[in-house]
Amino acid sequence: MRVLALQSGTSADGVDAALVEVAASGEPRRPDLDVRVLDVRTVAWEAEAQAAVLQAVEGVPLDPGAWCRLETAVGLGLADAGRAVVAERGAVDLVVSPGQTVFHGTRDGRTWGTLQVGQPAWLAEALATPVLFDLRVADVAAGGAGAPLIAAFDRLWLRDLAAQAGPGGVATLNLGGIANVQRVRPGGVEAFDTGPGNGLLDAVVRRATGRPYDADGALARAGRVDEALLAALLDHPYFRRPPTTTGRETFSVAVVDAALDRAHAAGRTVGLEDQCATLVELTARTVARGVAGLGAGLPGLLIGSGGGMRNPALVAALRAALDREAGPDAVRLESSAAHGIDPDAREAVMFAVLGYLSARRLPLDLPTRTAGRPRVAGHLAGWAFGGPAFAEALAAPVDDVARLTVSSGRGAAS
Repeated sequence: MRVLALQSGTSADGVDAALVEVAASGEPRRPDLDVRVLDVRTVAWEAEAQAAVLQAVEGVPLDPGAWCRLETAVGLGLADAGRAVVAERGAVDLVVSPGQTVFHGTRDGRTWGTLQVGQPAWLAEALATPVLFDLRVADVAAGGAGAPLIAAFDRLWLRDLAAQAGPGGVATLNLGGIANVQRVRPGGVEAFDTGPGNGLLDAVVRRATGRPYDADGALARAGRVDEALLAALLDHPYFRRPPTTTGRETFSVAVVDAALDRAHAAGRTVGLEDQCATLVELTARTVARGVAGLGAGLPGLLIGSGGGMRNPALVAALRAALDREAGPDAVRLESSAAHGIDPDAREAVMFAVLGYLSARRLPLDLPTRTAGRPRVAGHLAGWAFGGPAFAEALAAPVDDVARLTVSSGRGAAS
């Protein structure tokens, strides 16, 4: 079955597309899955659509007309990205579109709602293909957090590797707008958001320069960490709570401004380069603390993905922070590229696999669940476009996956 996933993370820096082919073998109700990554790419947002997304994510009030334009613009942008892939790589059997998250509501450690935009009807019509969308809300309605969804994928992808790794298992890190950590052990998966990933850094750079991010970490490398500003940022209440989920609505640029106001009140000015260096250190330190706090034996391997892995300043700061928090060389940081998945595309590959499993009616069991039972993720648009492979998947429910192997042109991991 050929599955195309289209997703835009909390950084809203482009549409990540992953085309995969999933082949099932073995026991029908508990199959082995061979996932071949056929194409990965990032398609830039049209400037007006990206501006509208960032306004919504940053909490700018929108009237009903603006919300409608946002839903349509995101849907059309996803459709354009999907058409580009299909035109080059051929038709697909299922499109998975989780939508653009613009709000993830939490209170007292529980998630009360989540909002994604991007009307899937535009995608279904443009590609003449069924679209699985809105993958988070069923879990939230059933008492879960709806995030990080990557944990459900990692449980399958890294199960064999974790079994060989000892009591500490294997951990993964996604450095998107928000950073999240997952640990896979034979007994299960832990997952939580550590706080900001690239989101605050991108917002500060965009406001000051008009550029979308700090390319190659140049600004951060030119600056120095301002310890007083860092202390003010680390004073955020999220870092004093038990591990949970969060979003850009919690870590908006207003968080940086509040910390800068404290510096200005003390008669200090923090330049852009020093702000960037400090925000890089904030991400590195909070991620490292999250990993070091896992307990029950540290994971010897941390597999990193997301746009932050392309920032050498952030990667260097993270390695140094891991050495400080966990001990020198106690936790080895590697890119997911070494394990068969492009770091920019791991979330998109994850959505493709979870979409396939949802079509086969496997409930999505997340470790952040606090109540209720696992639920099958997503809704379907464009039913009438379904072909034989789609119909076959719907007619063959599964109870679990025995083994998941992911392969690409750069090797394989299982």
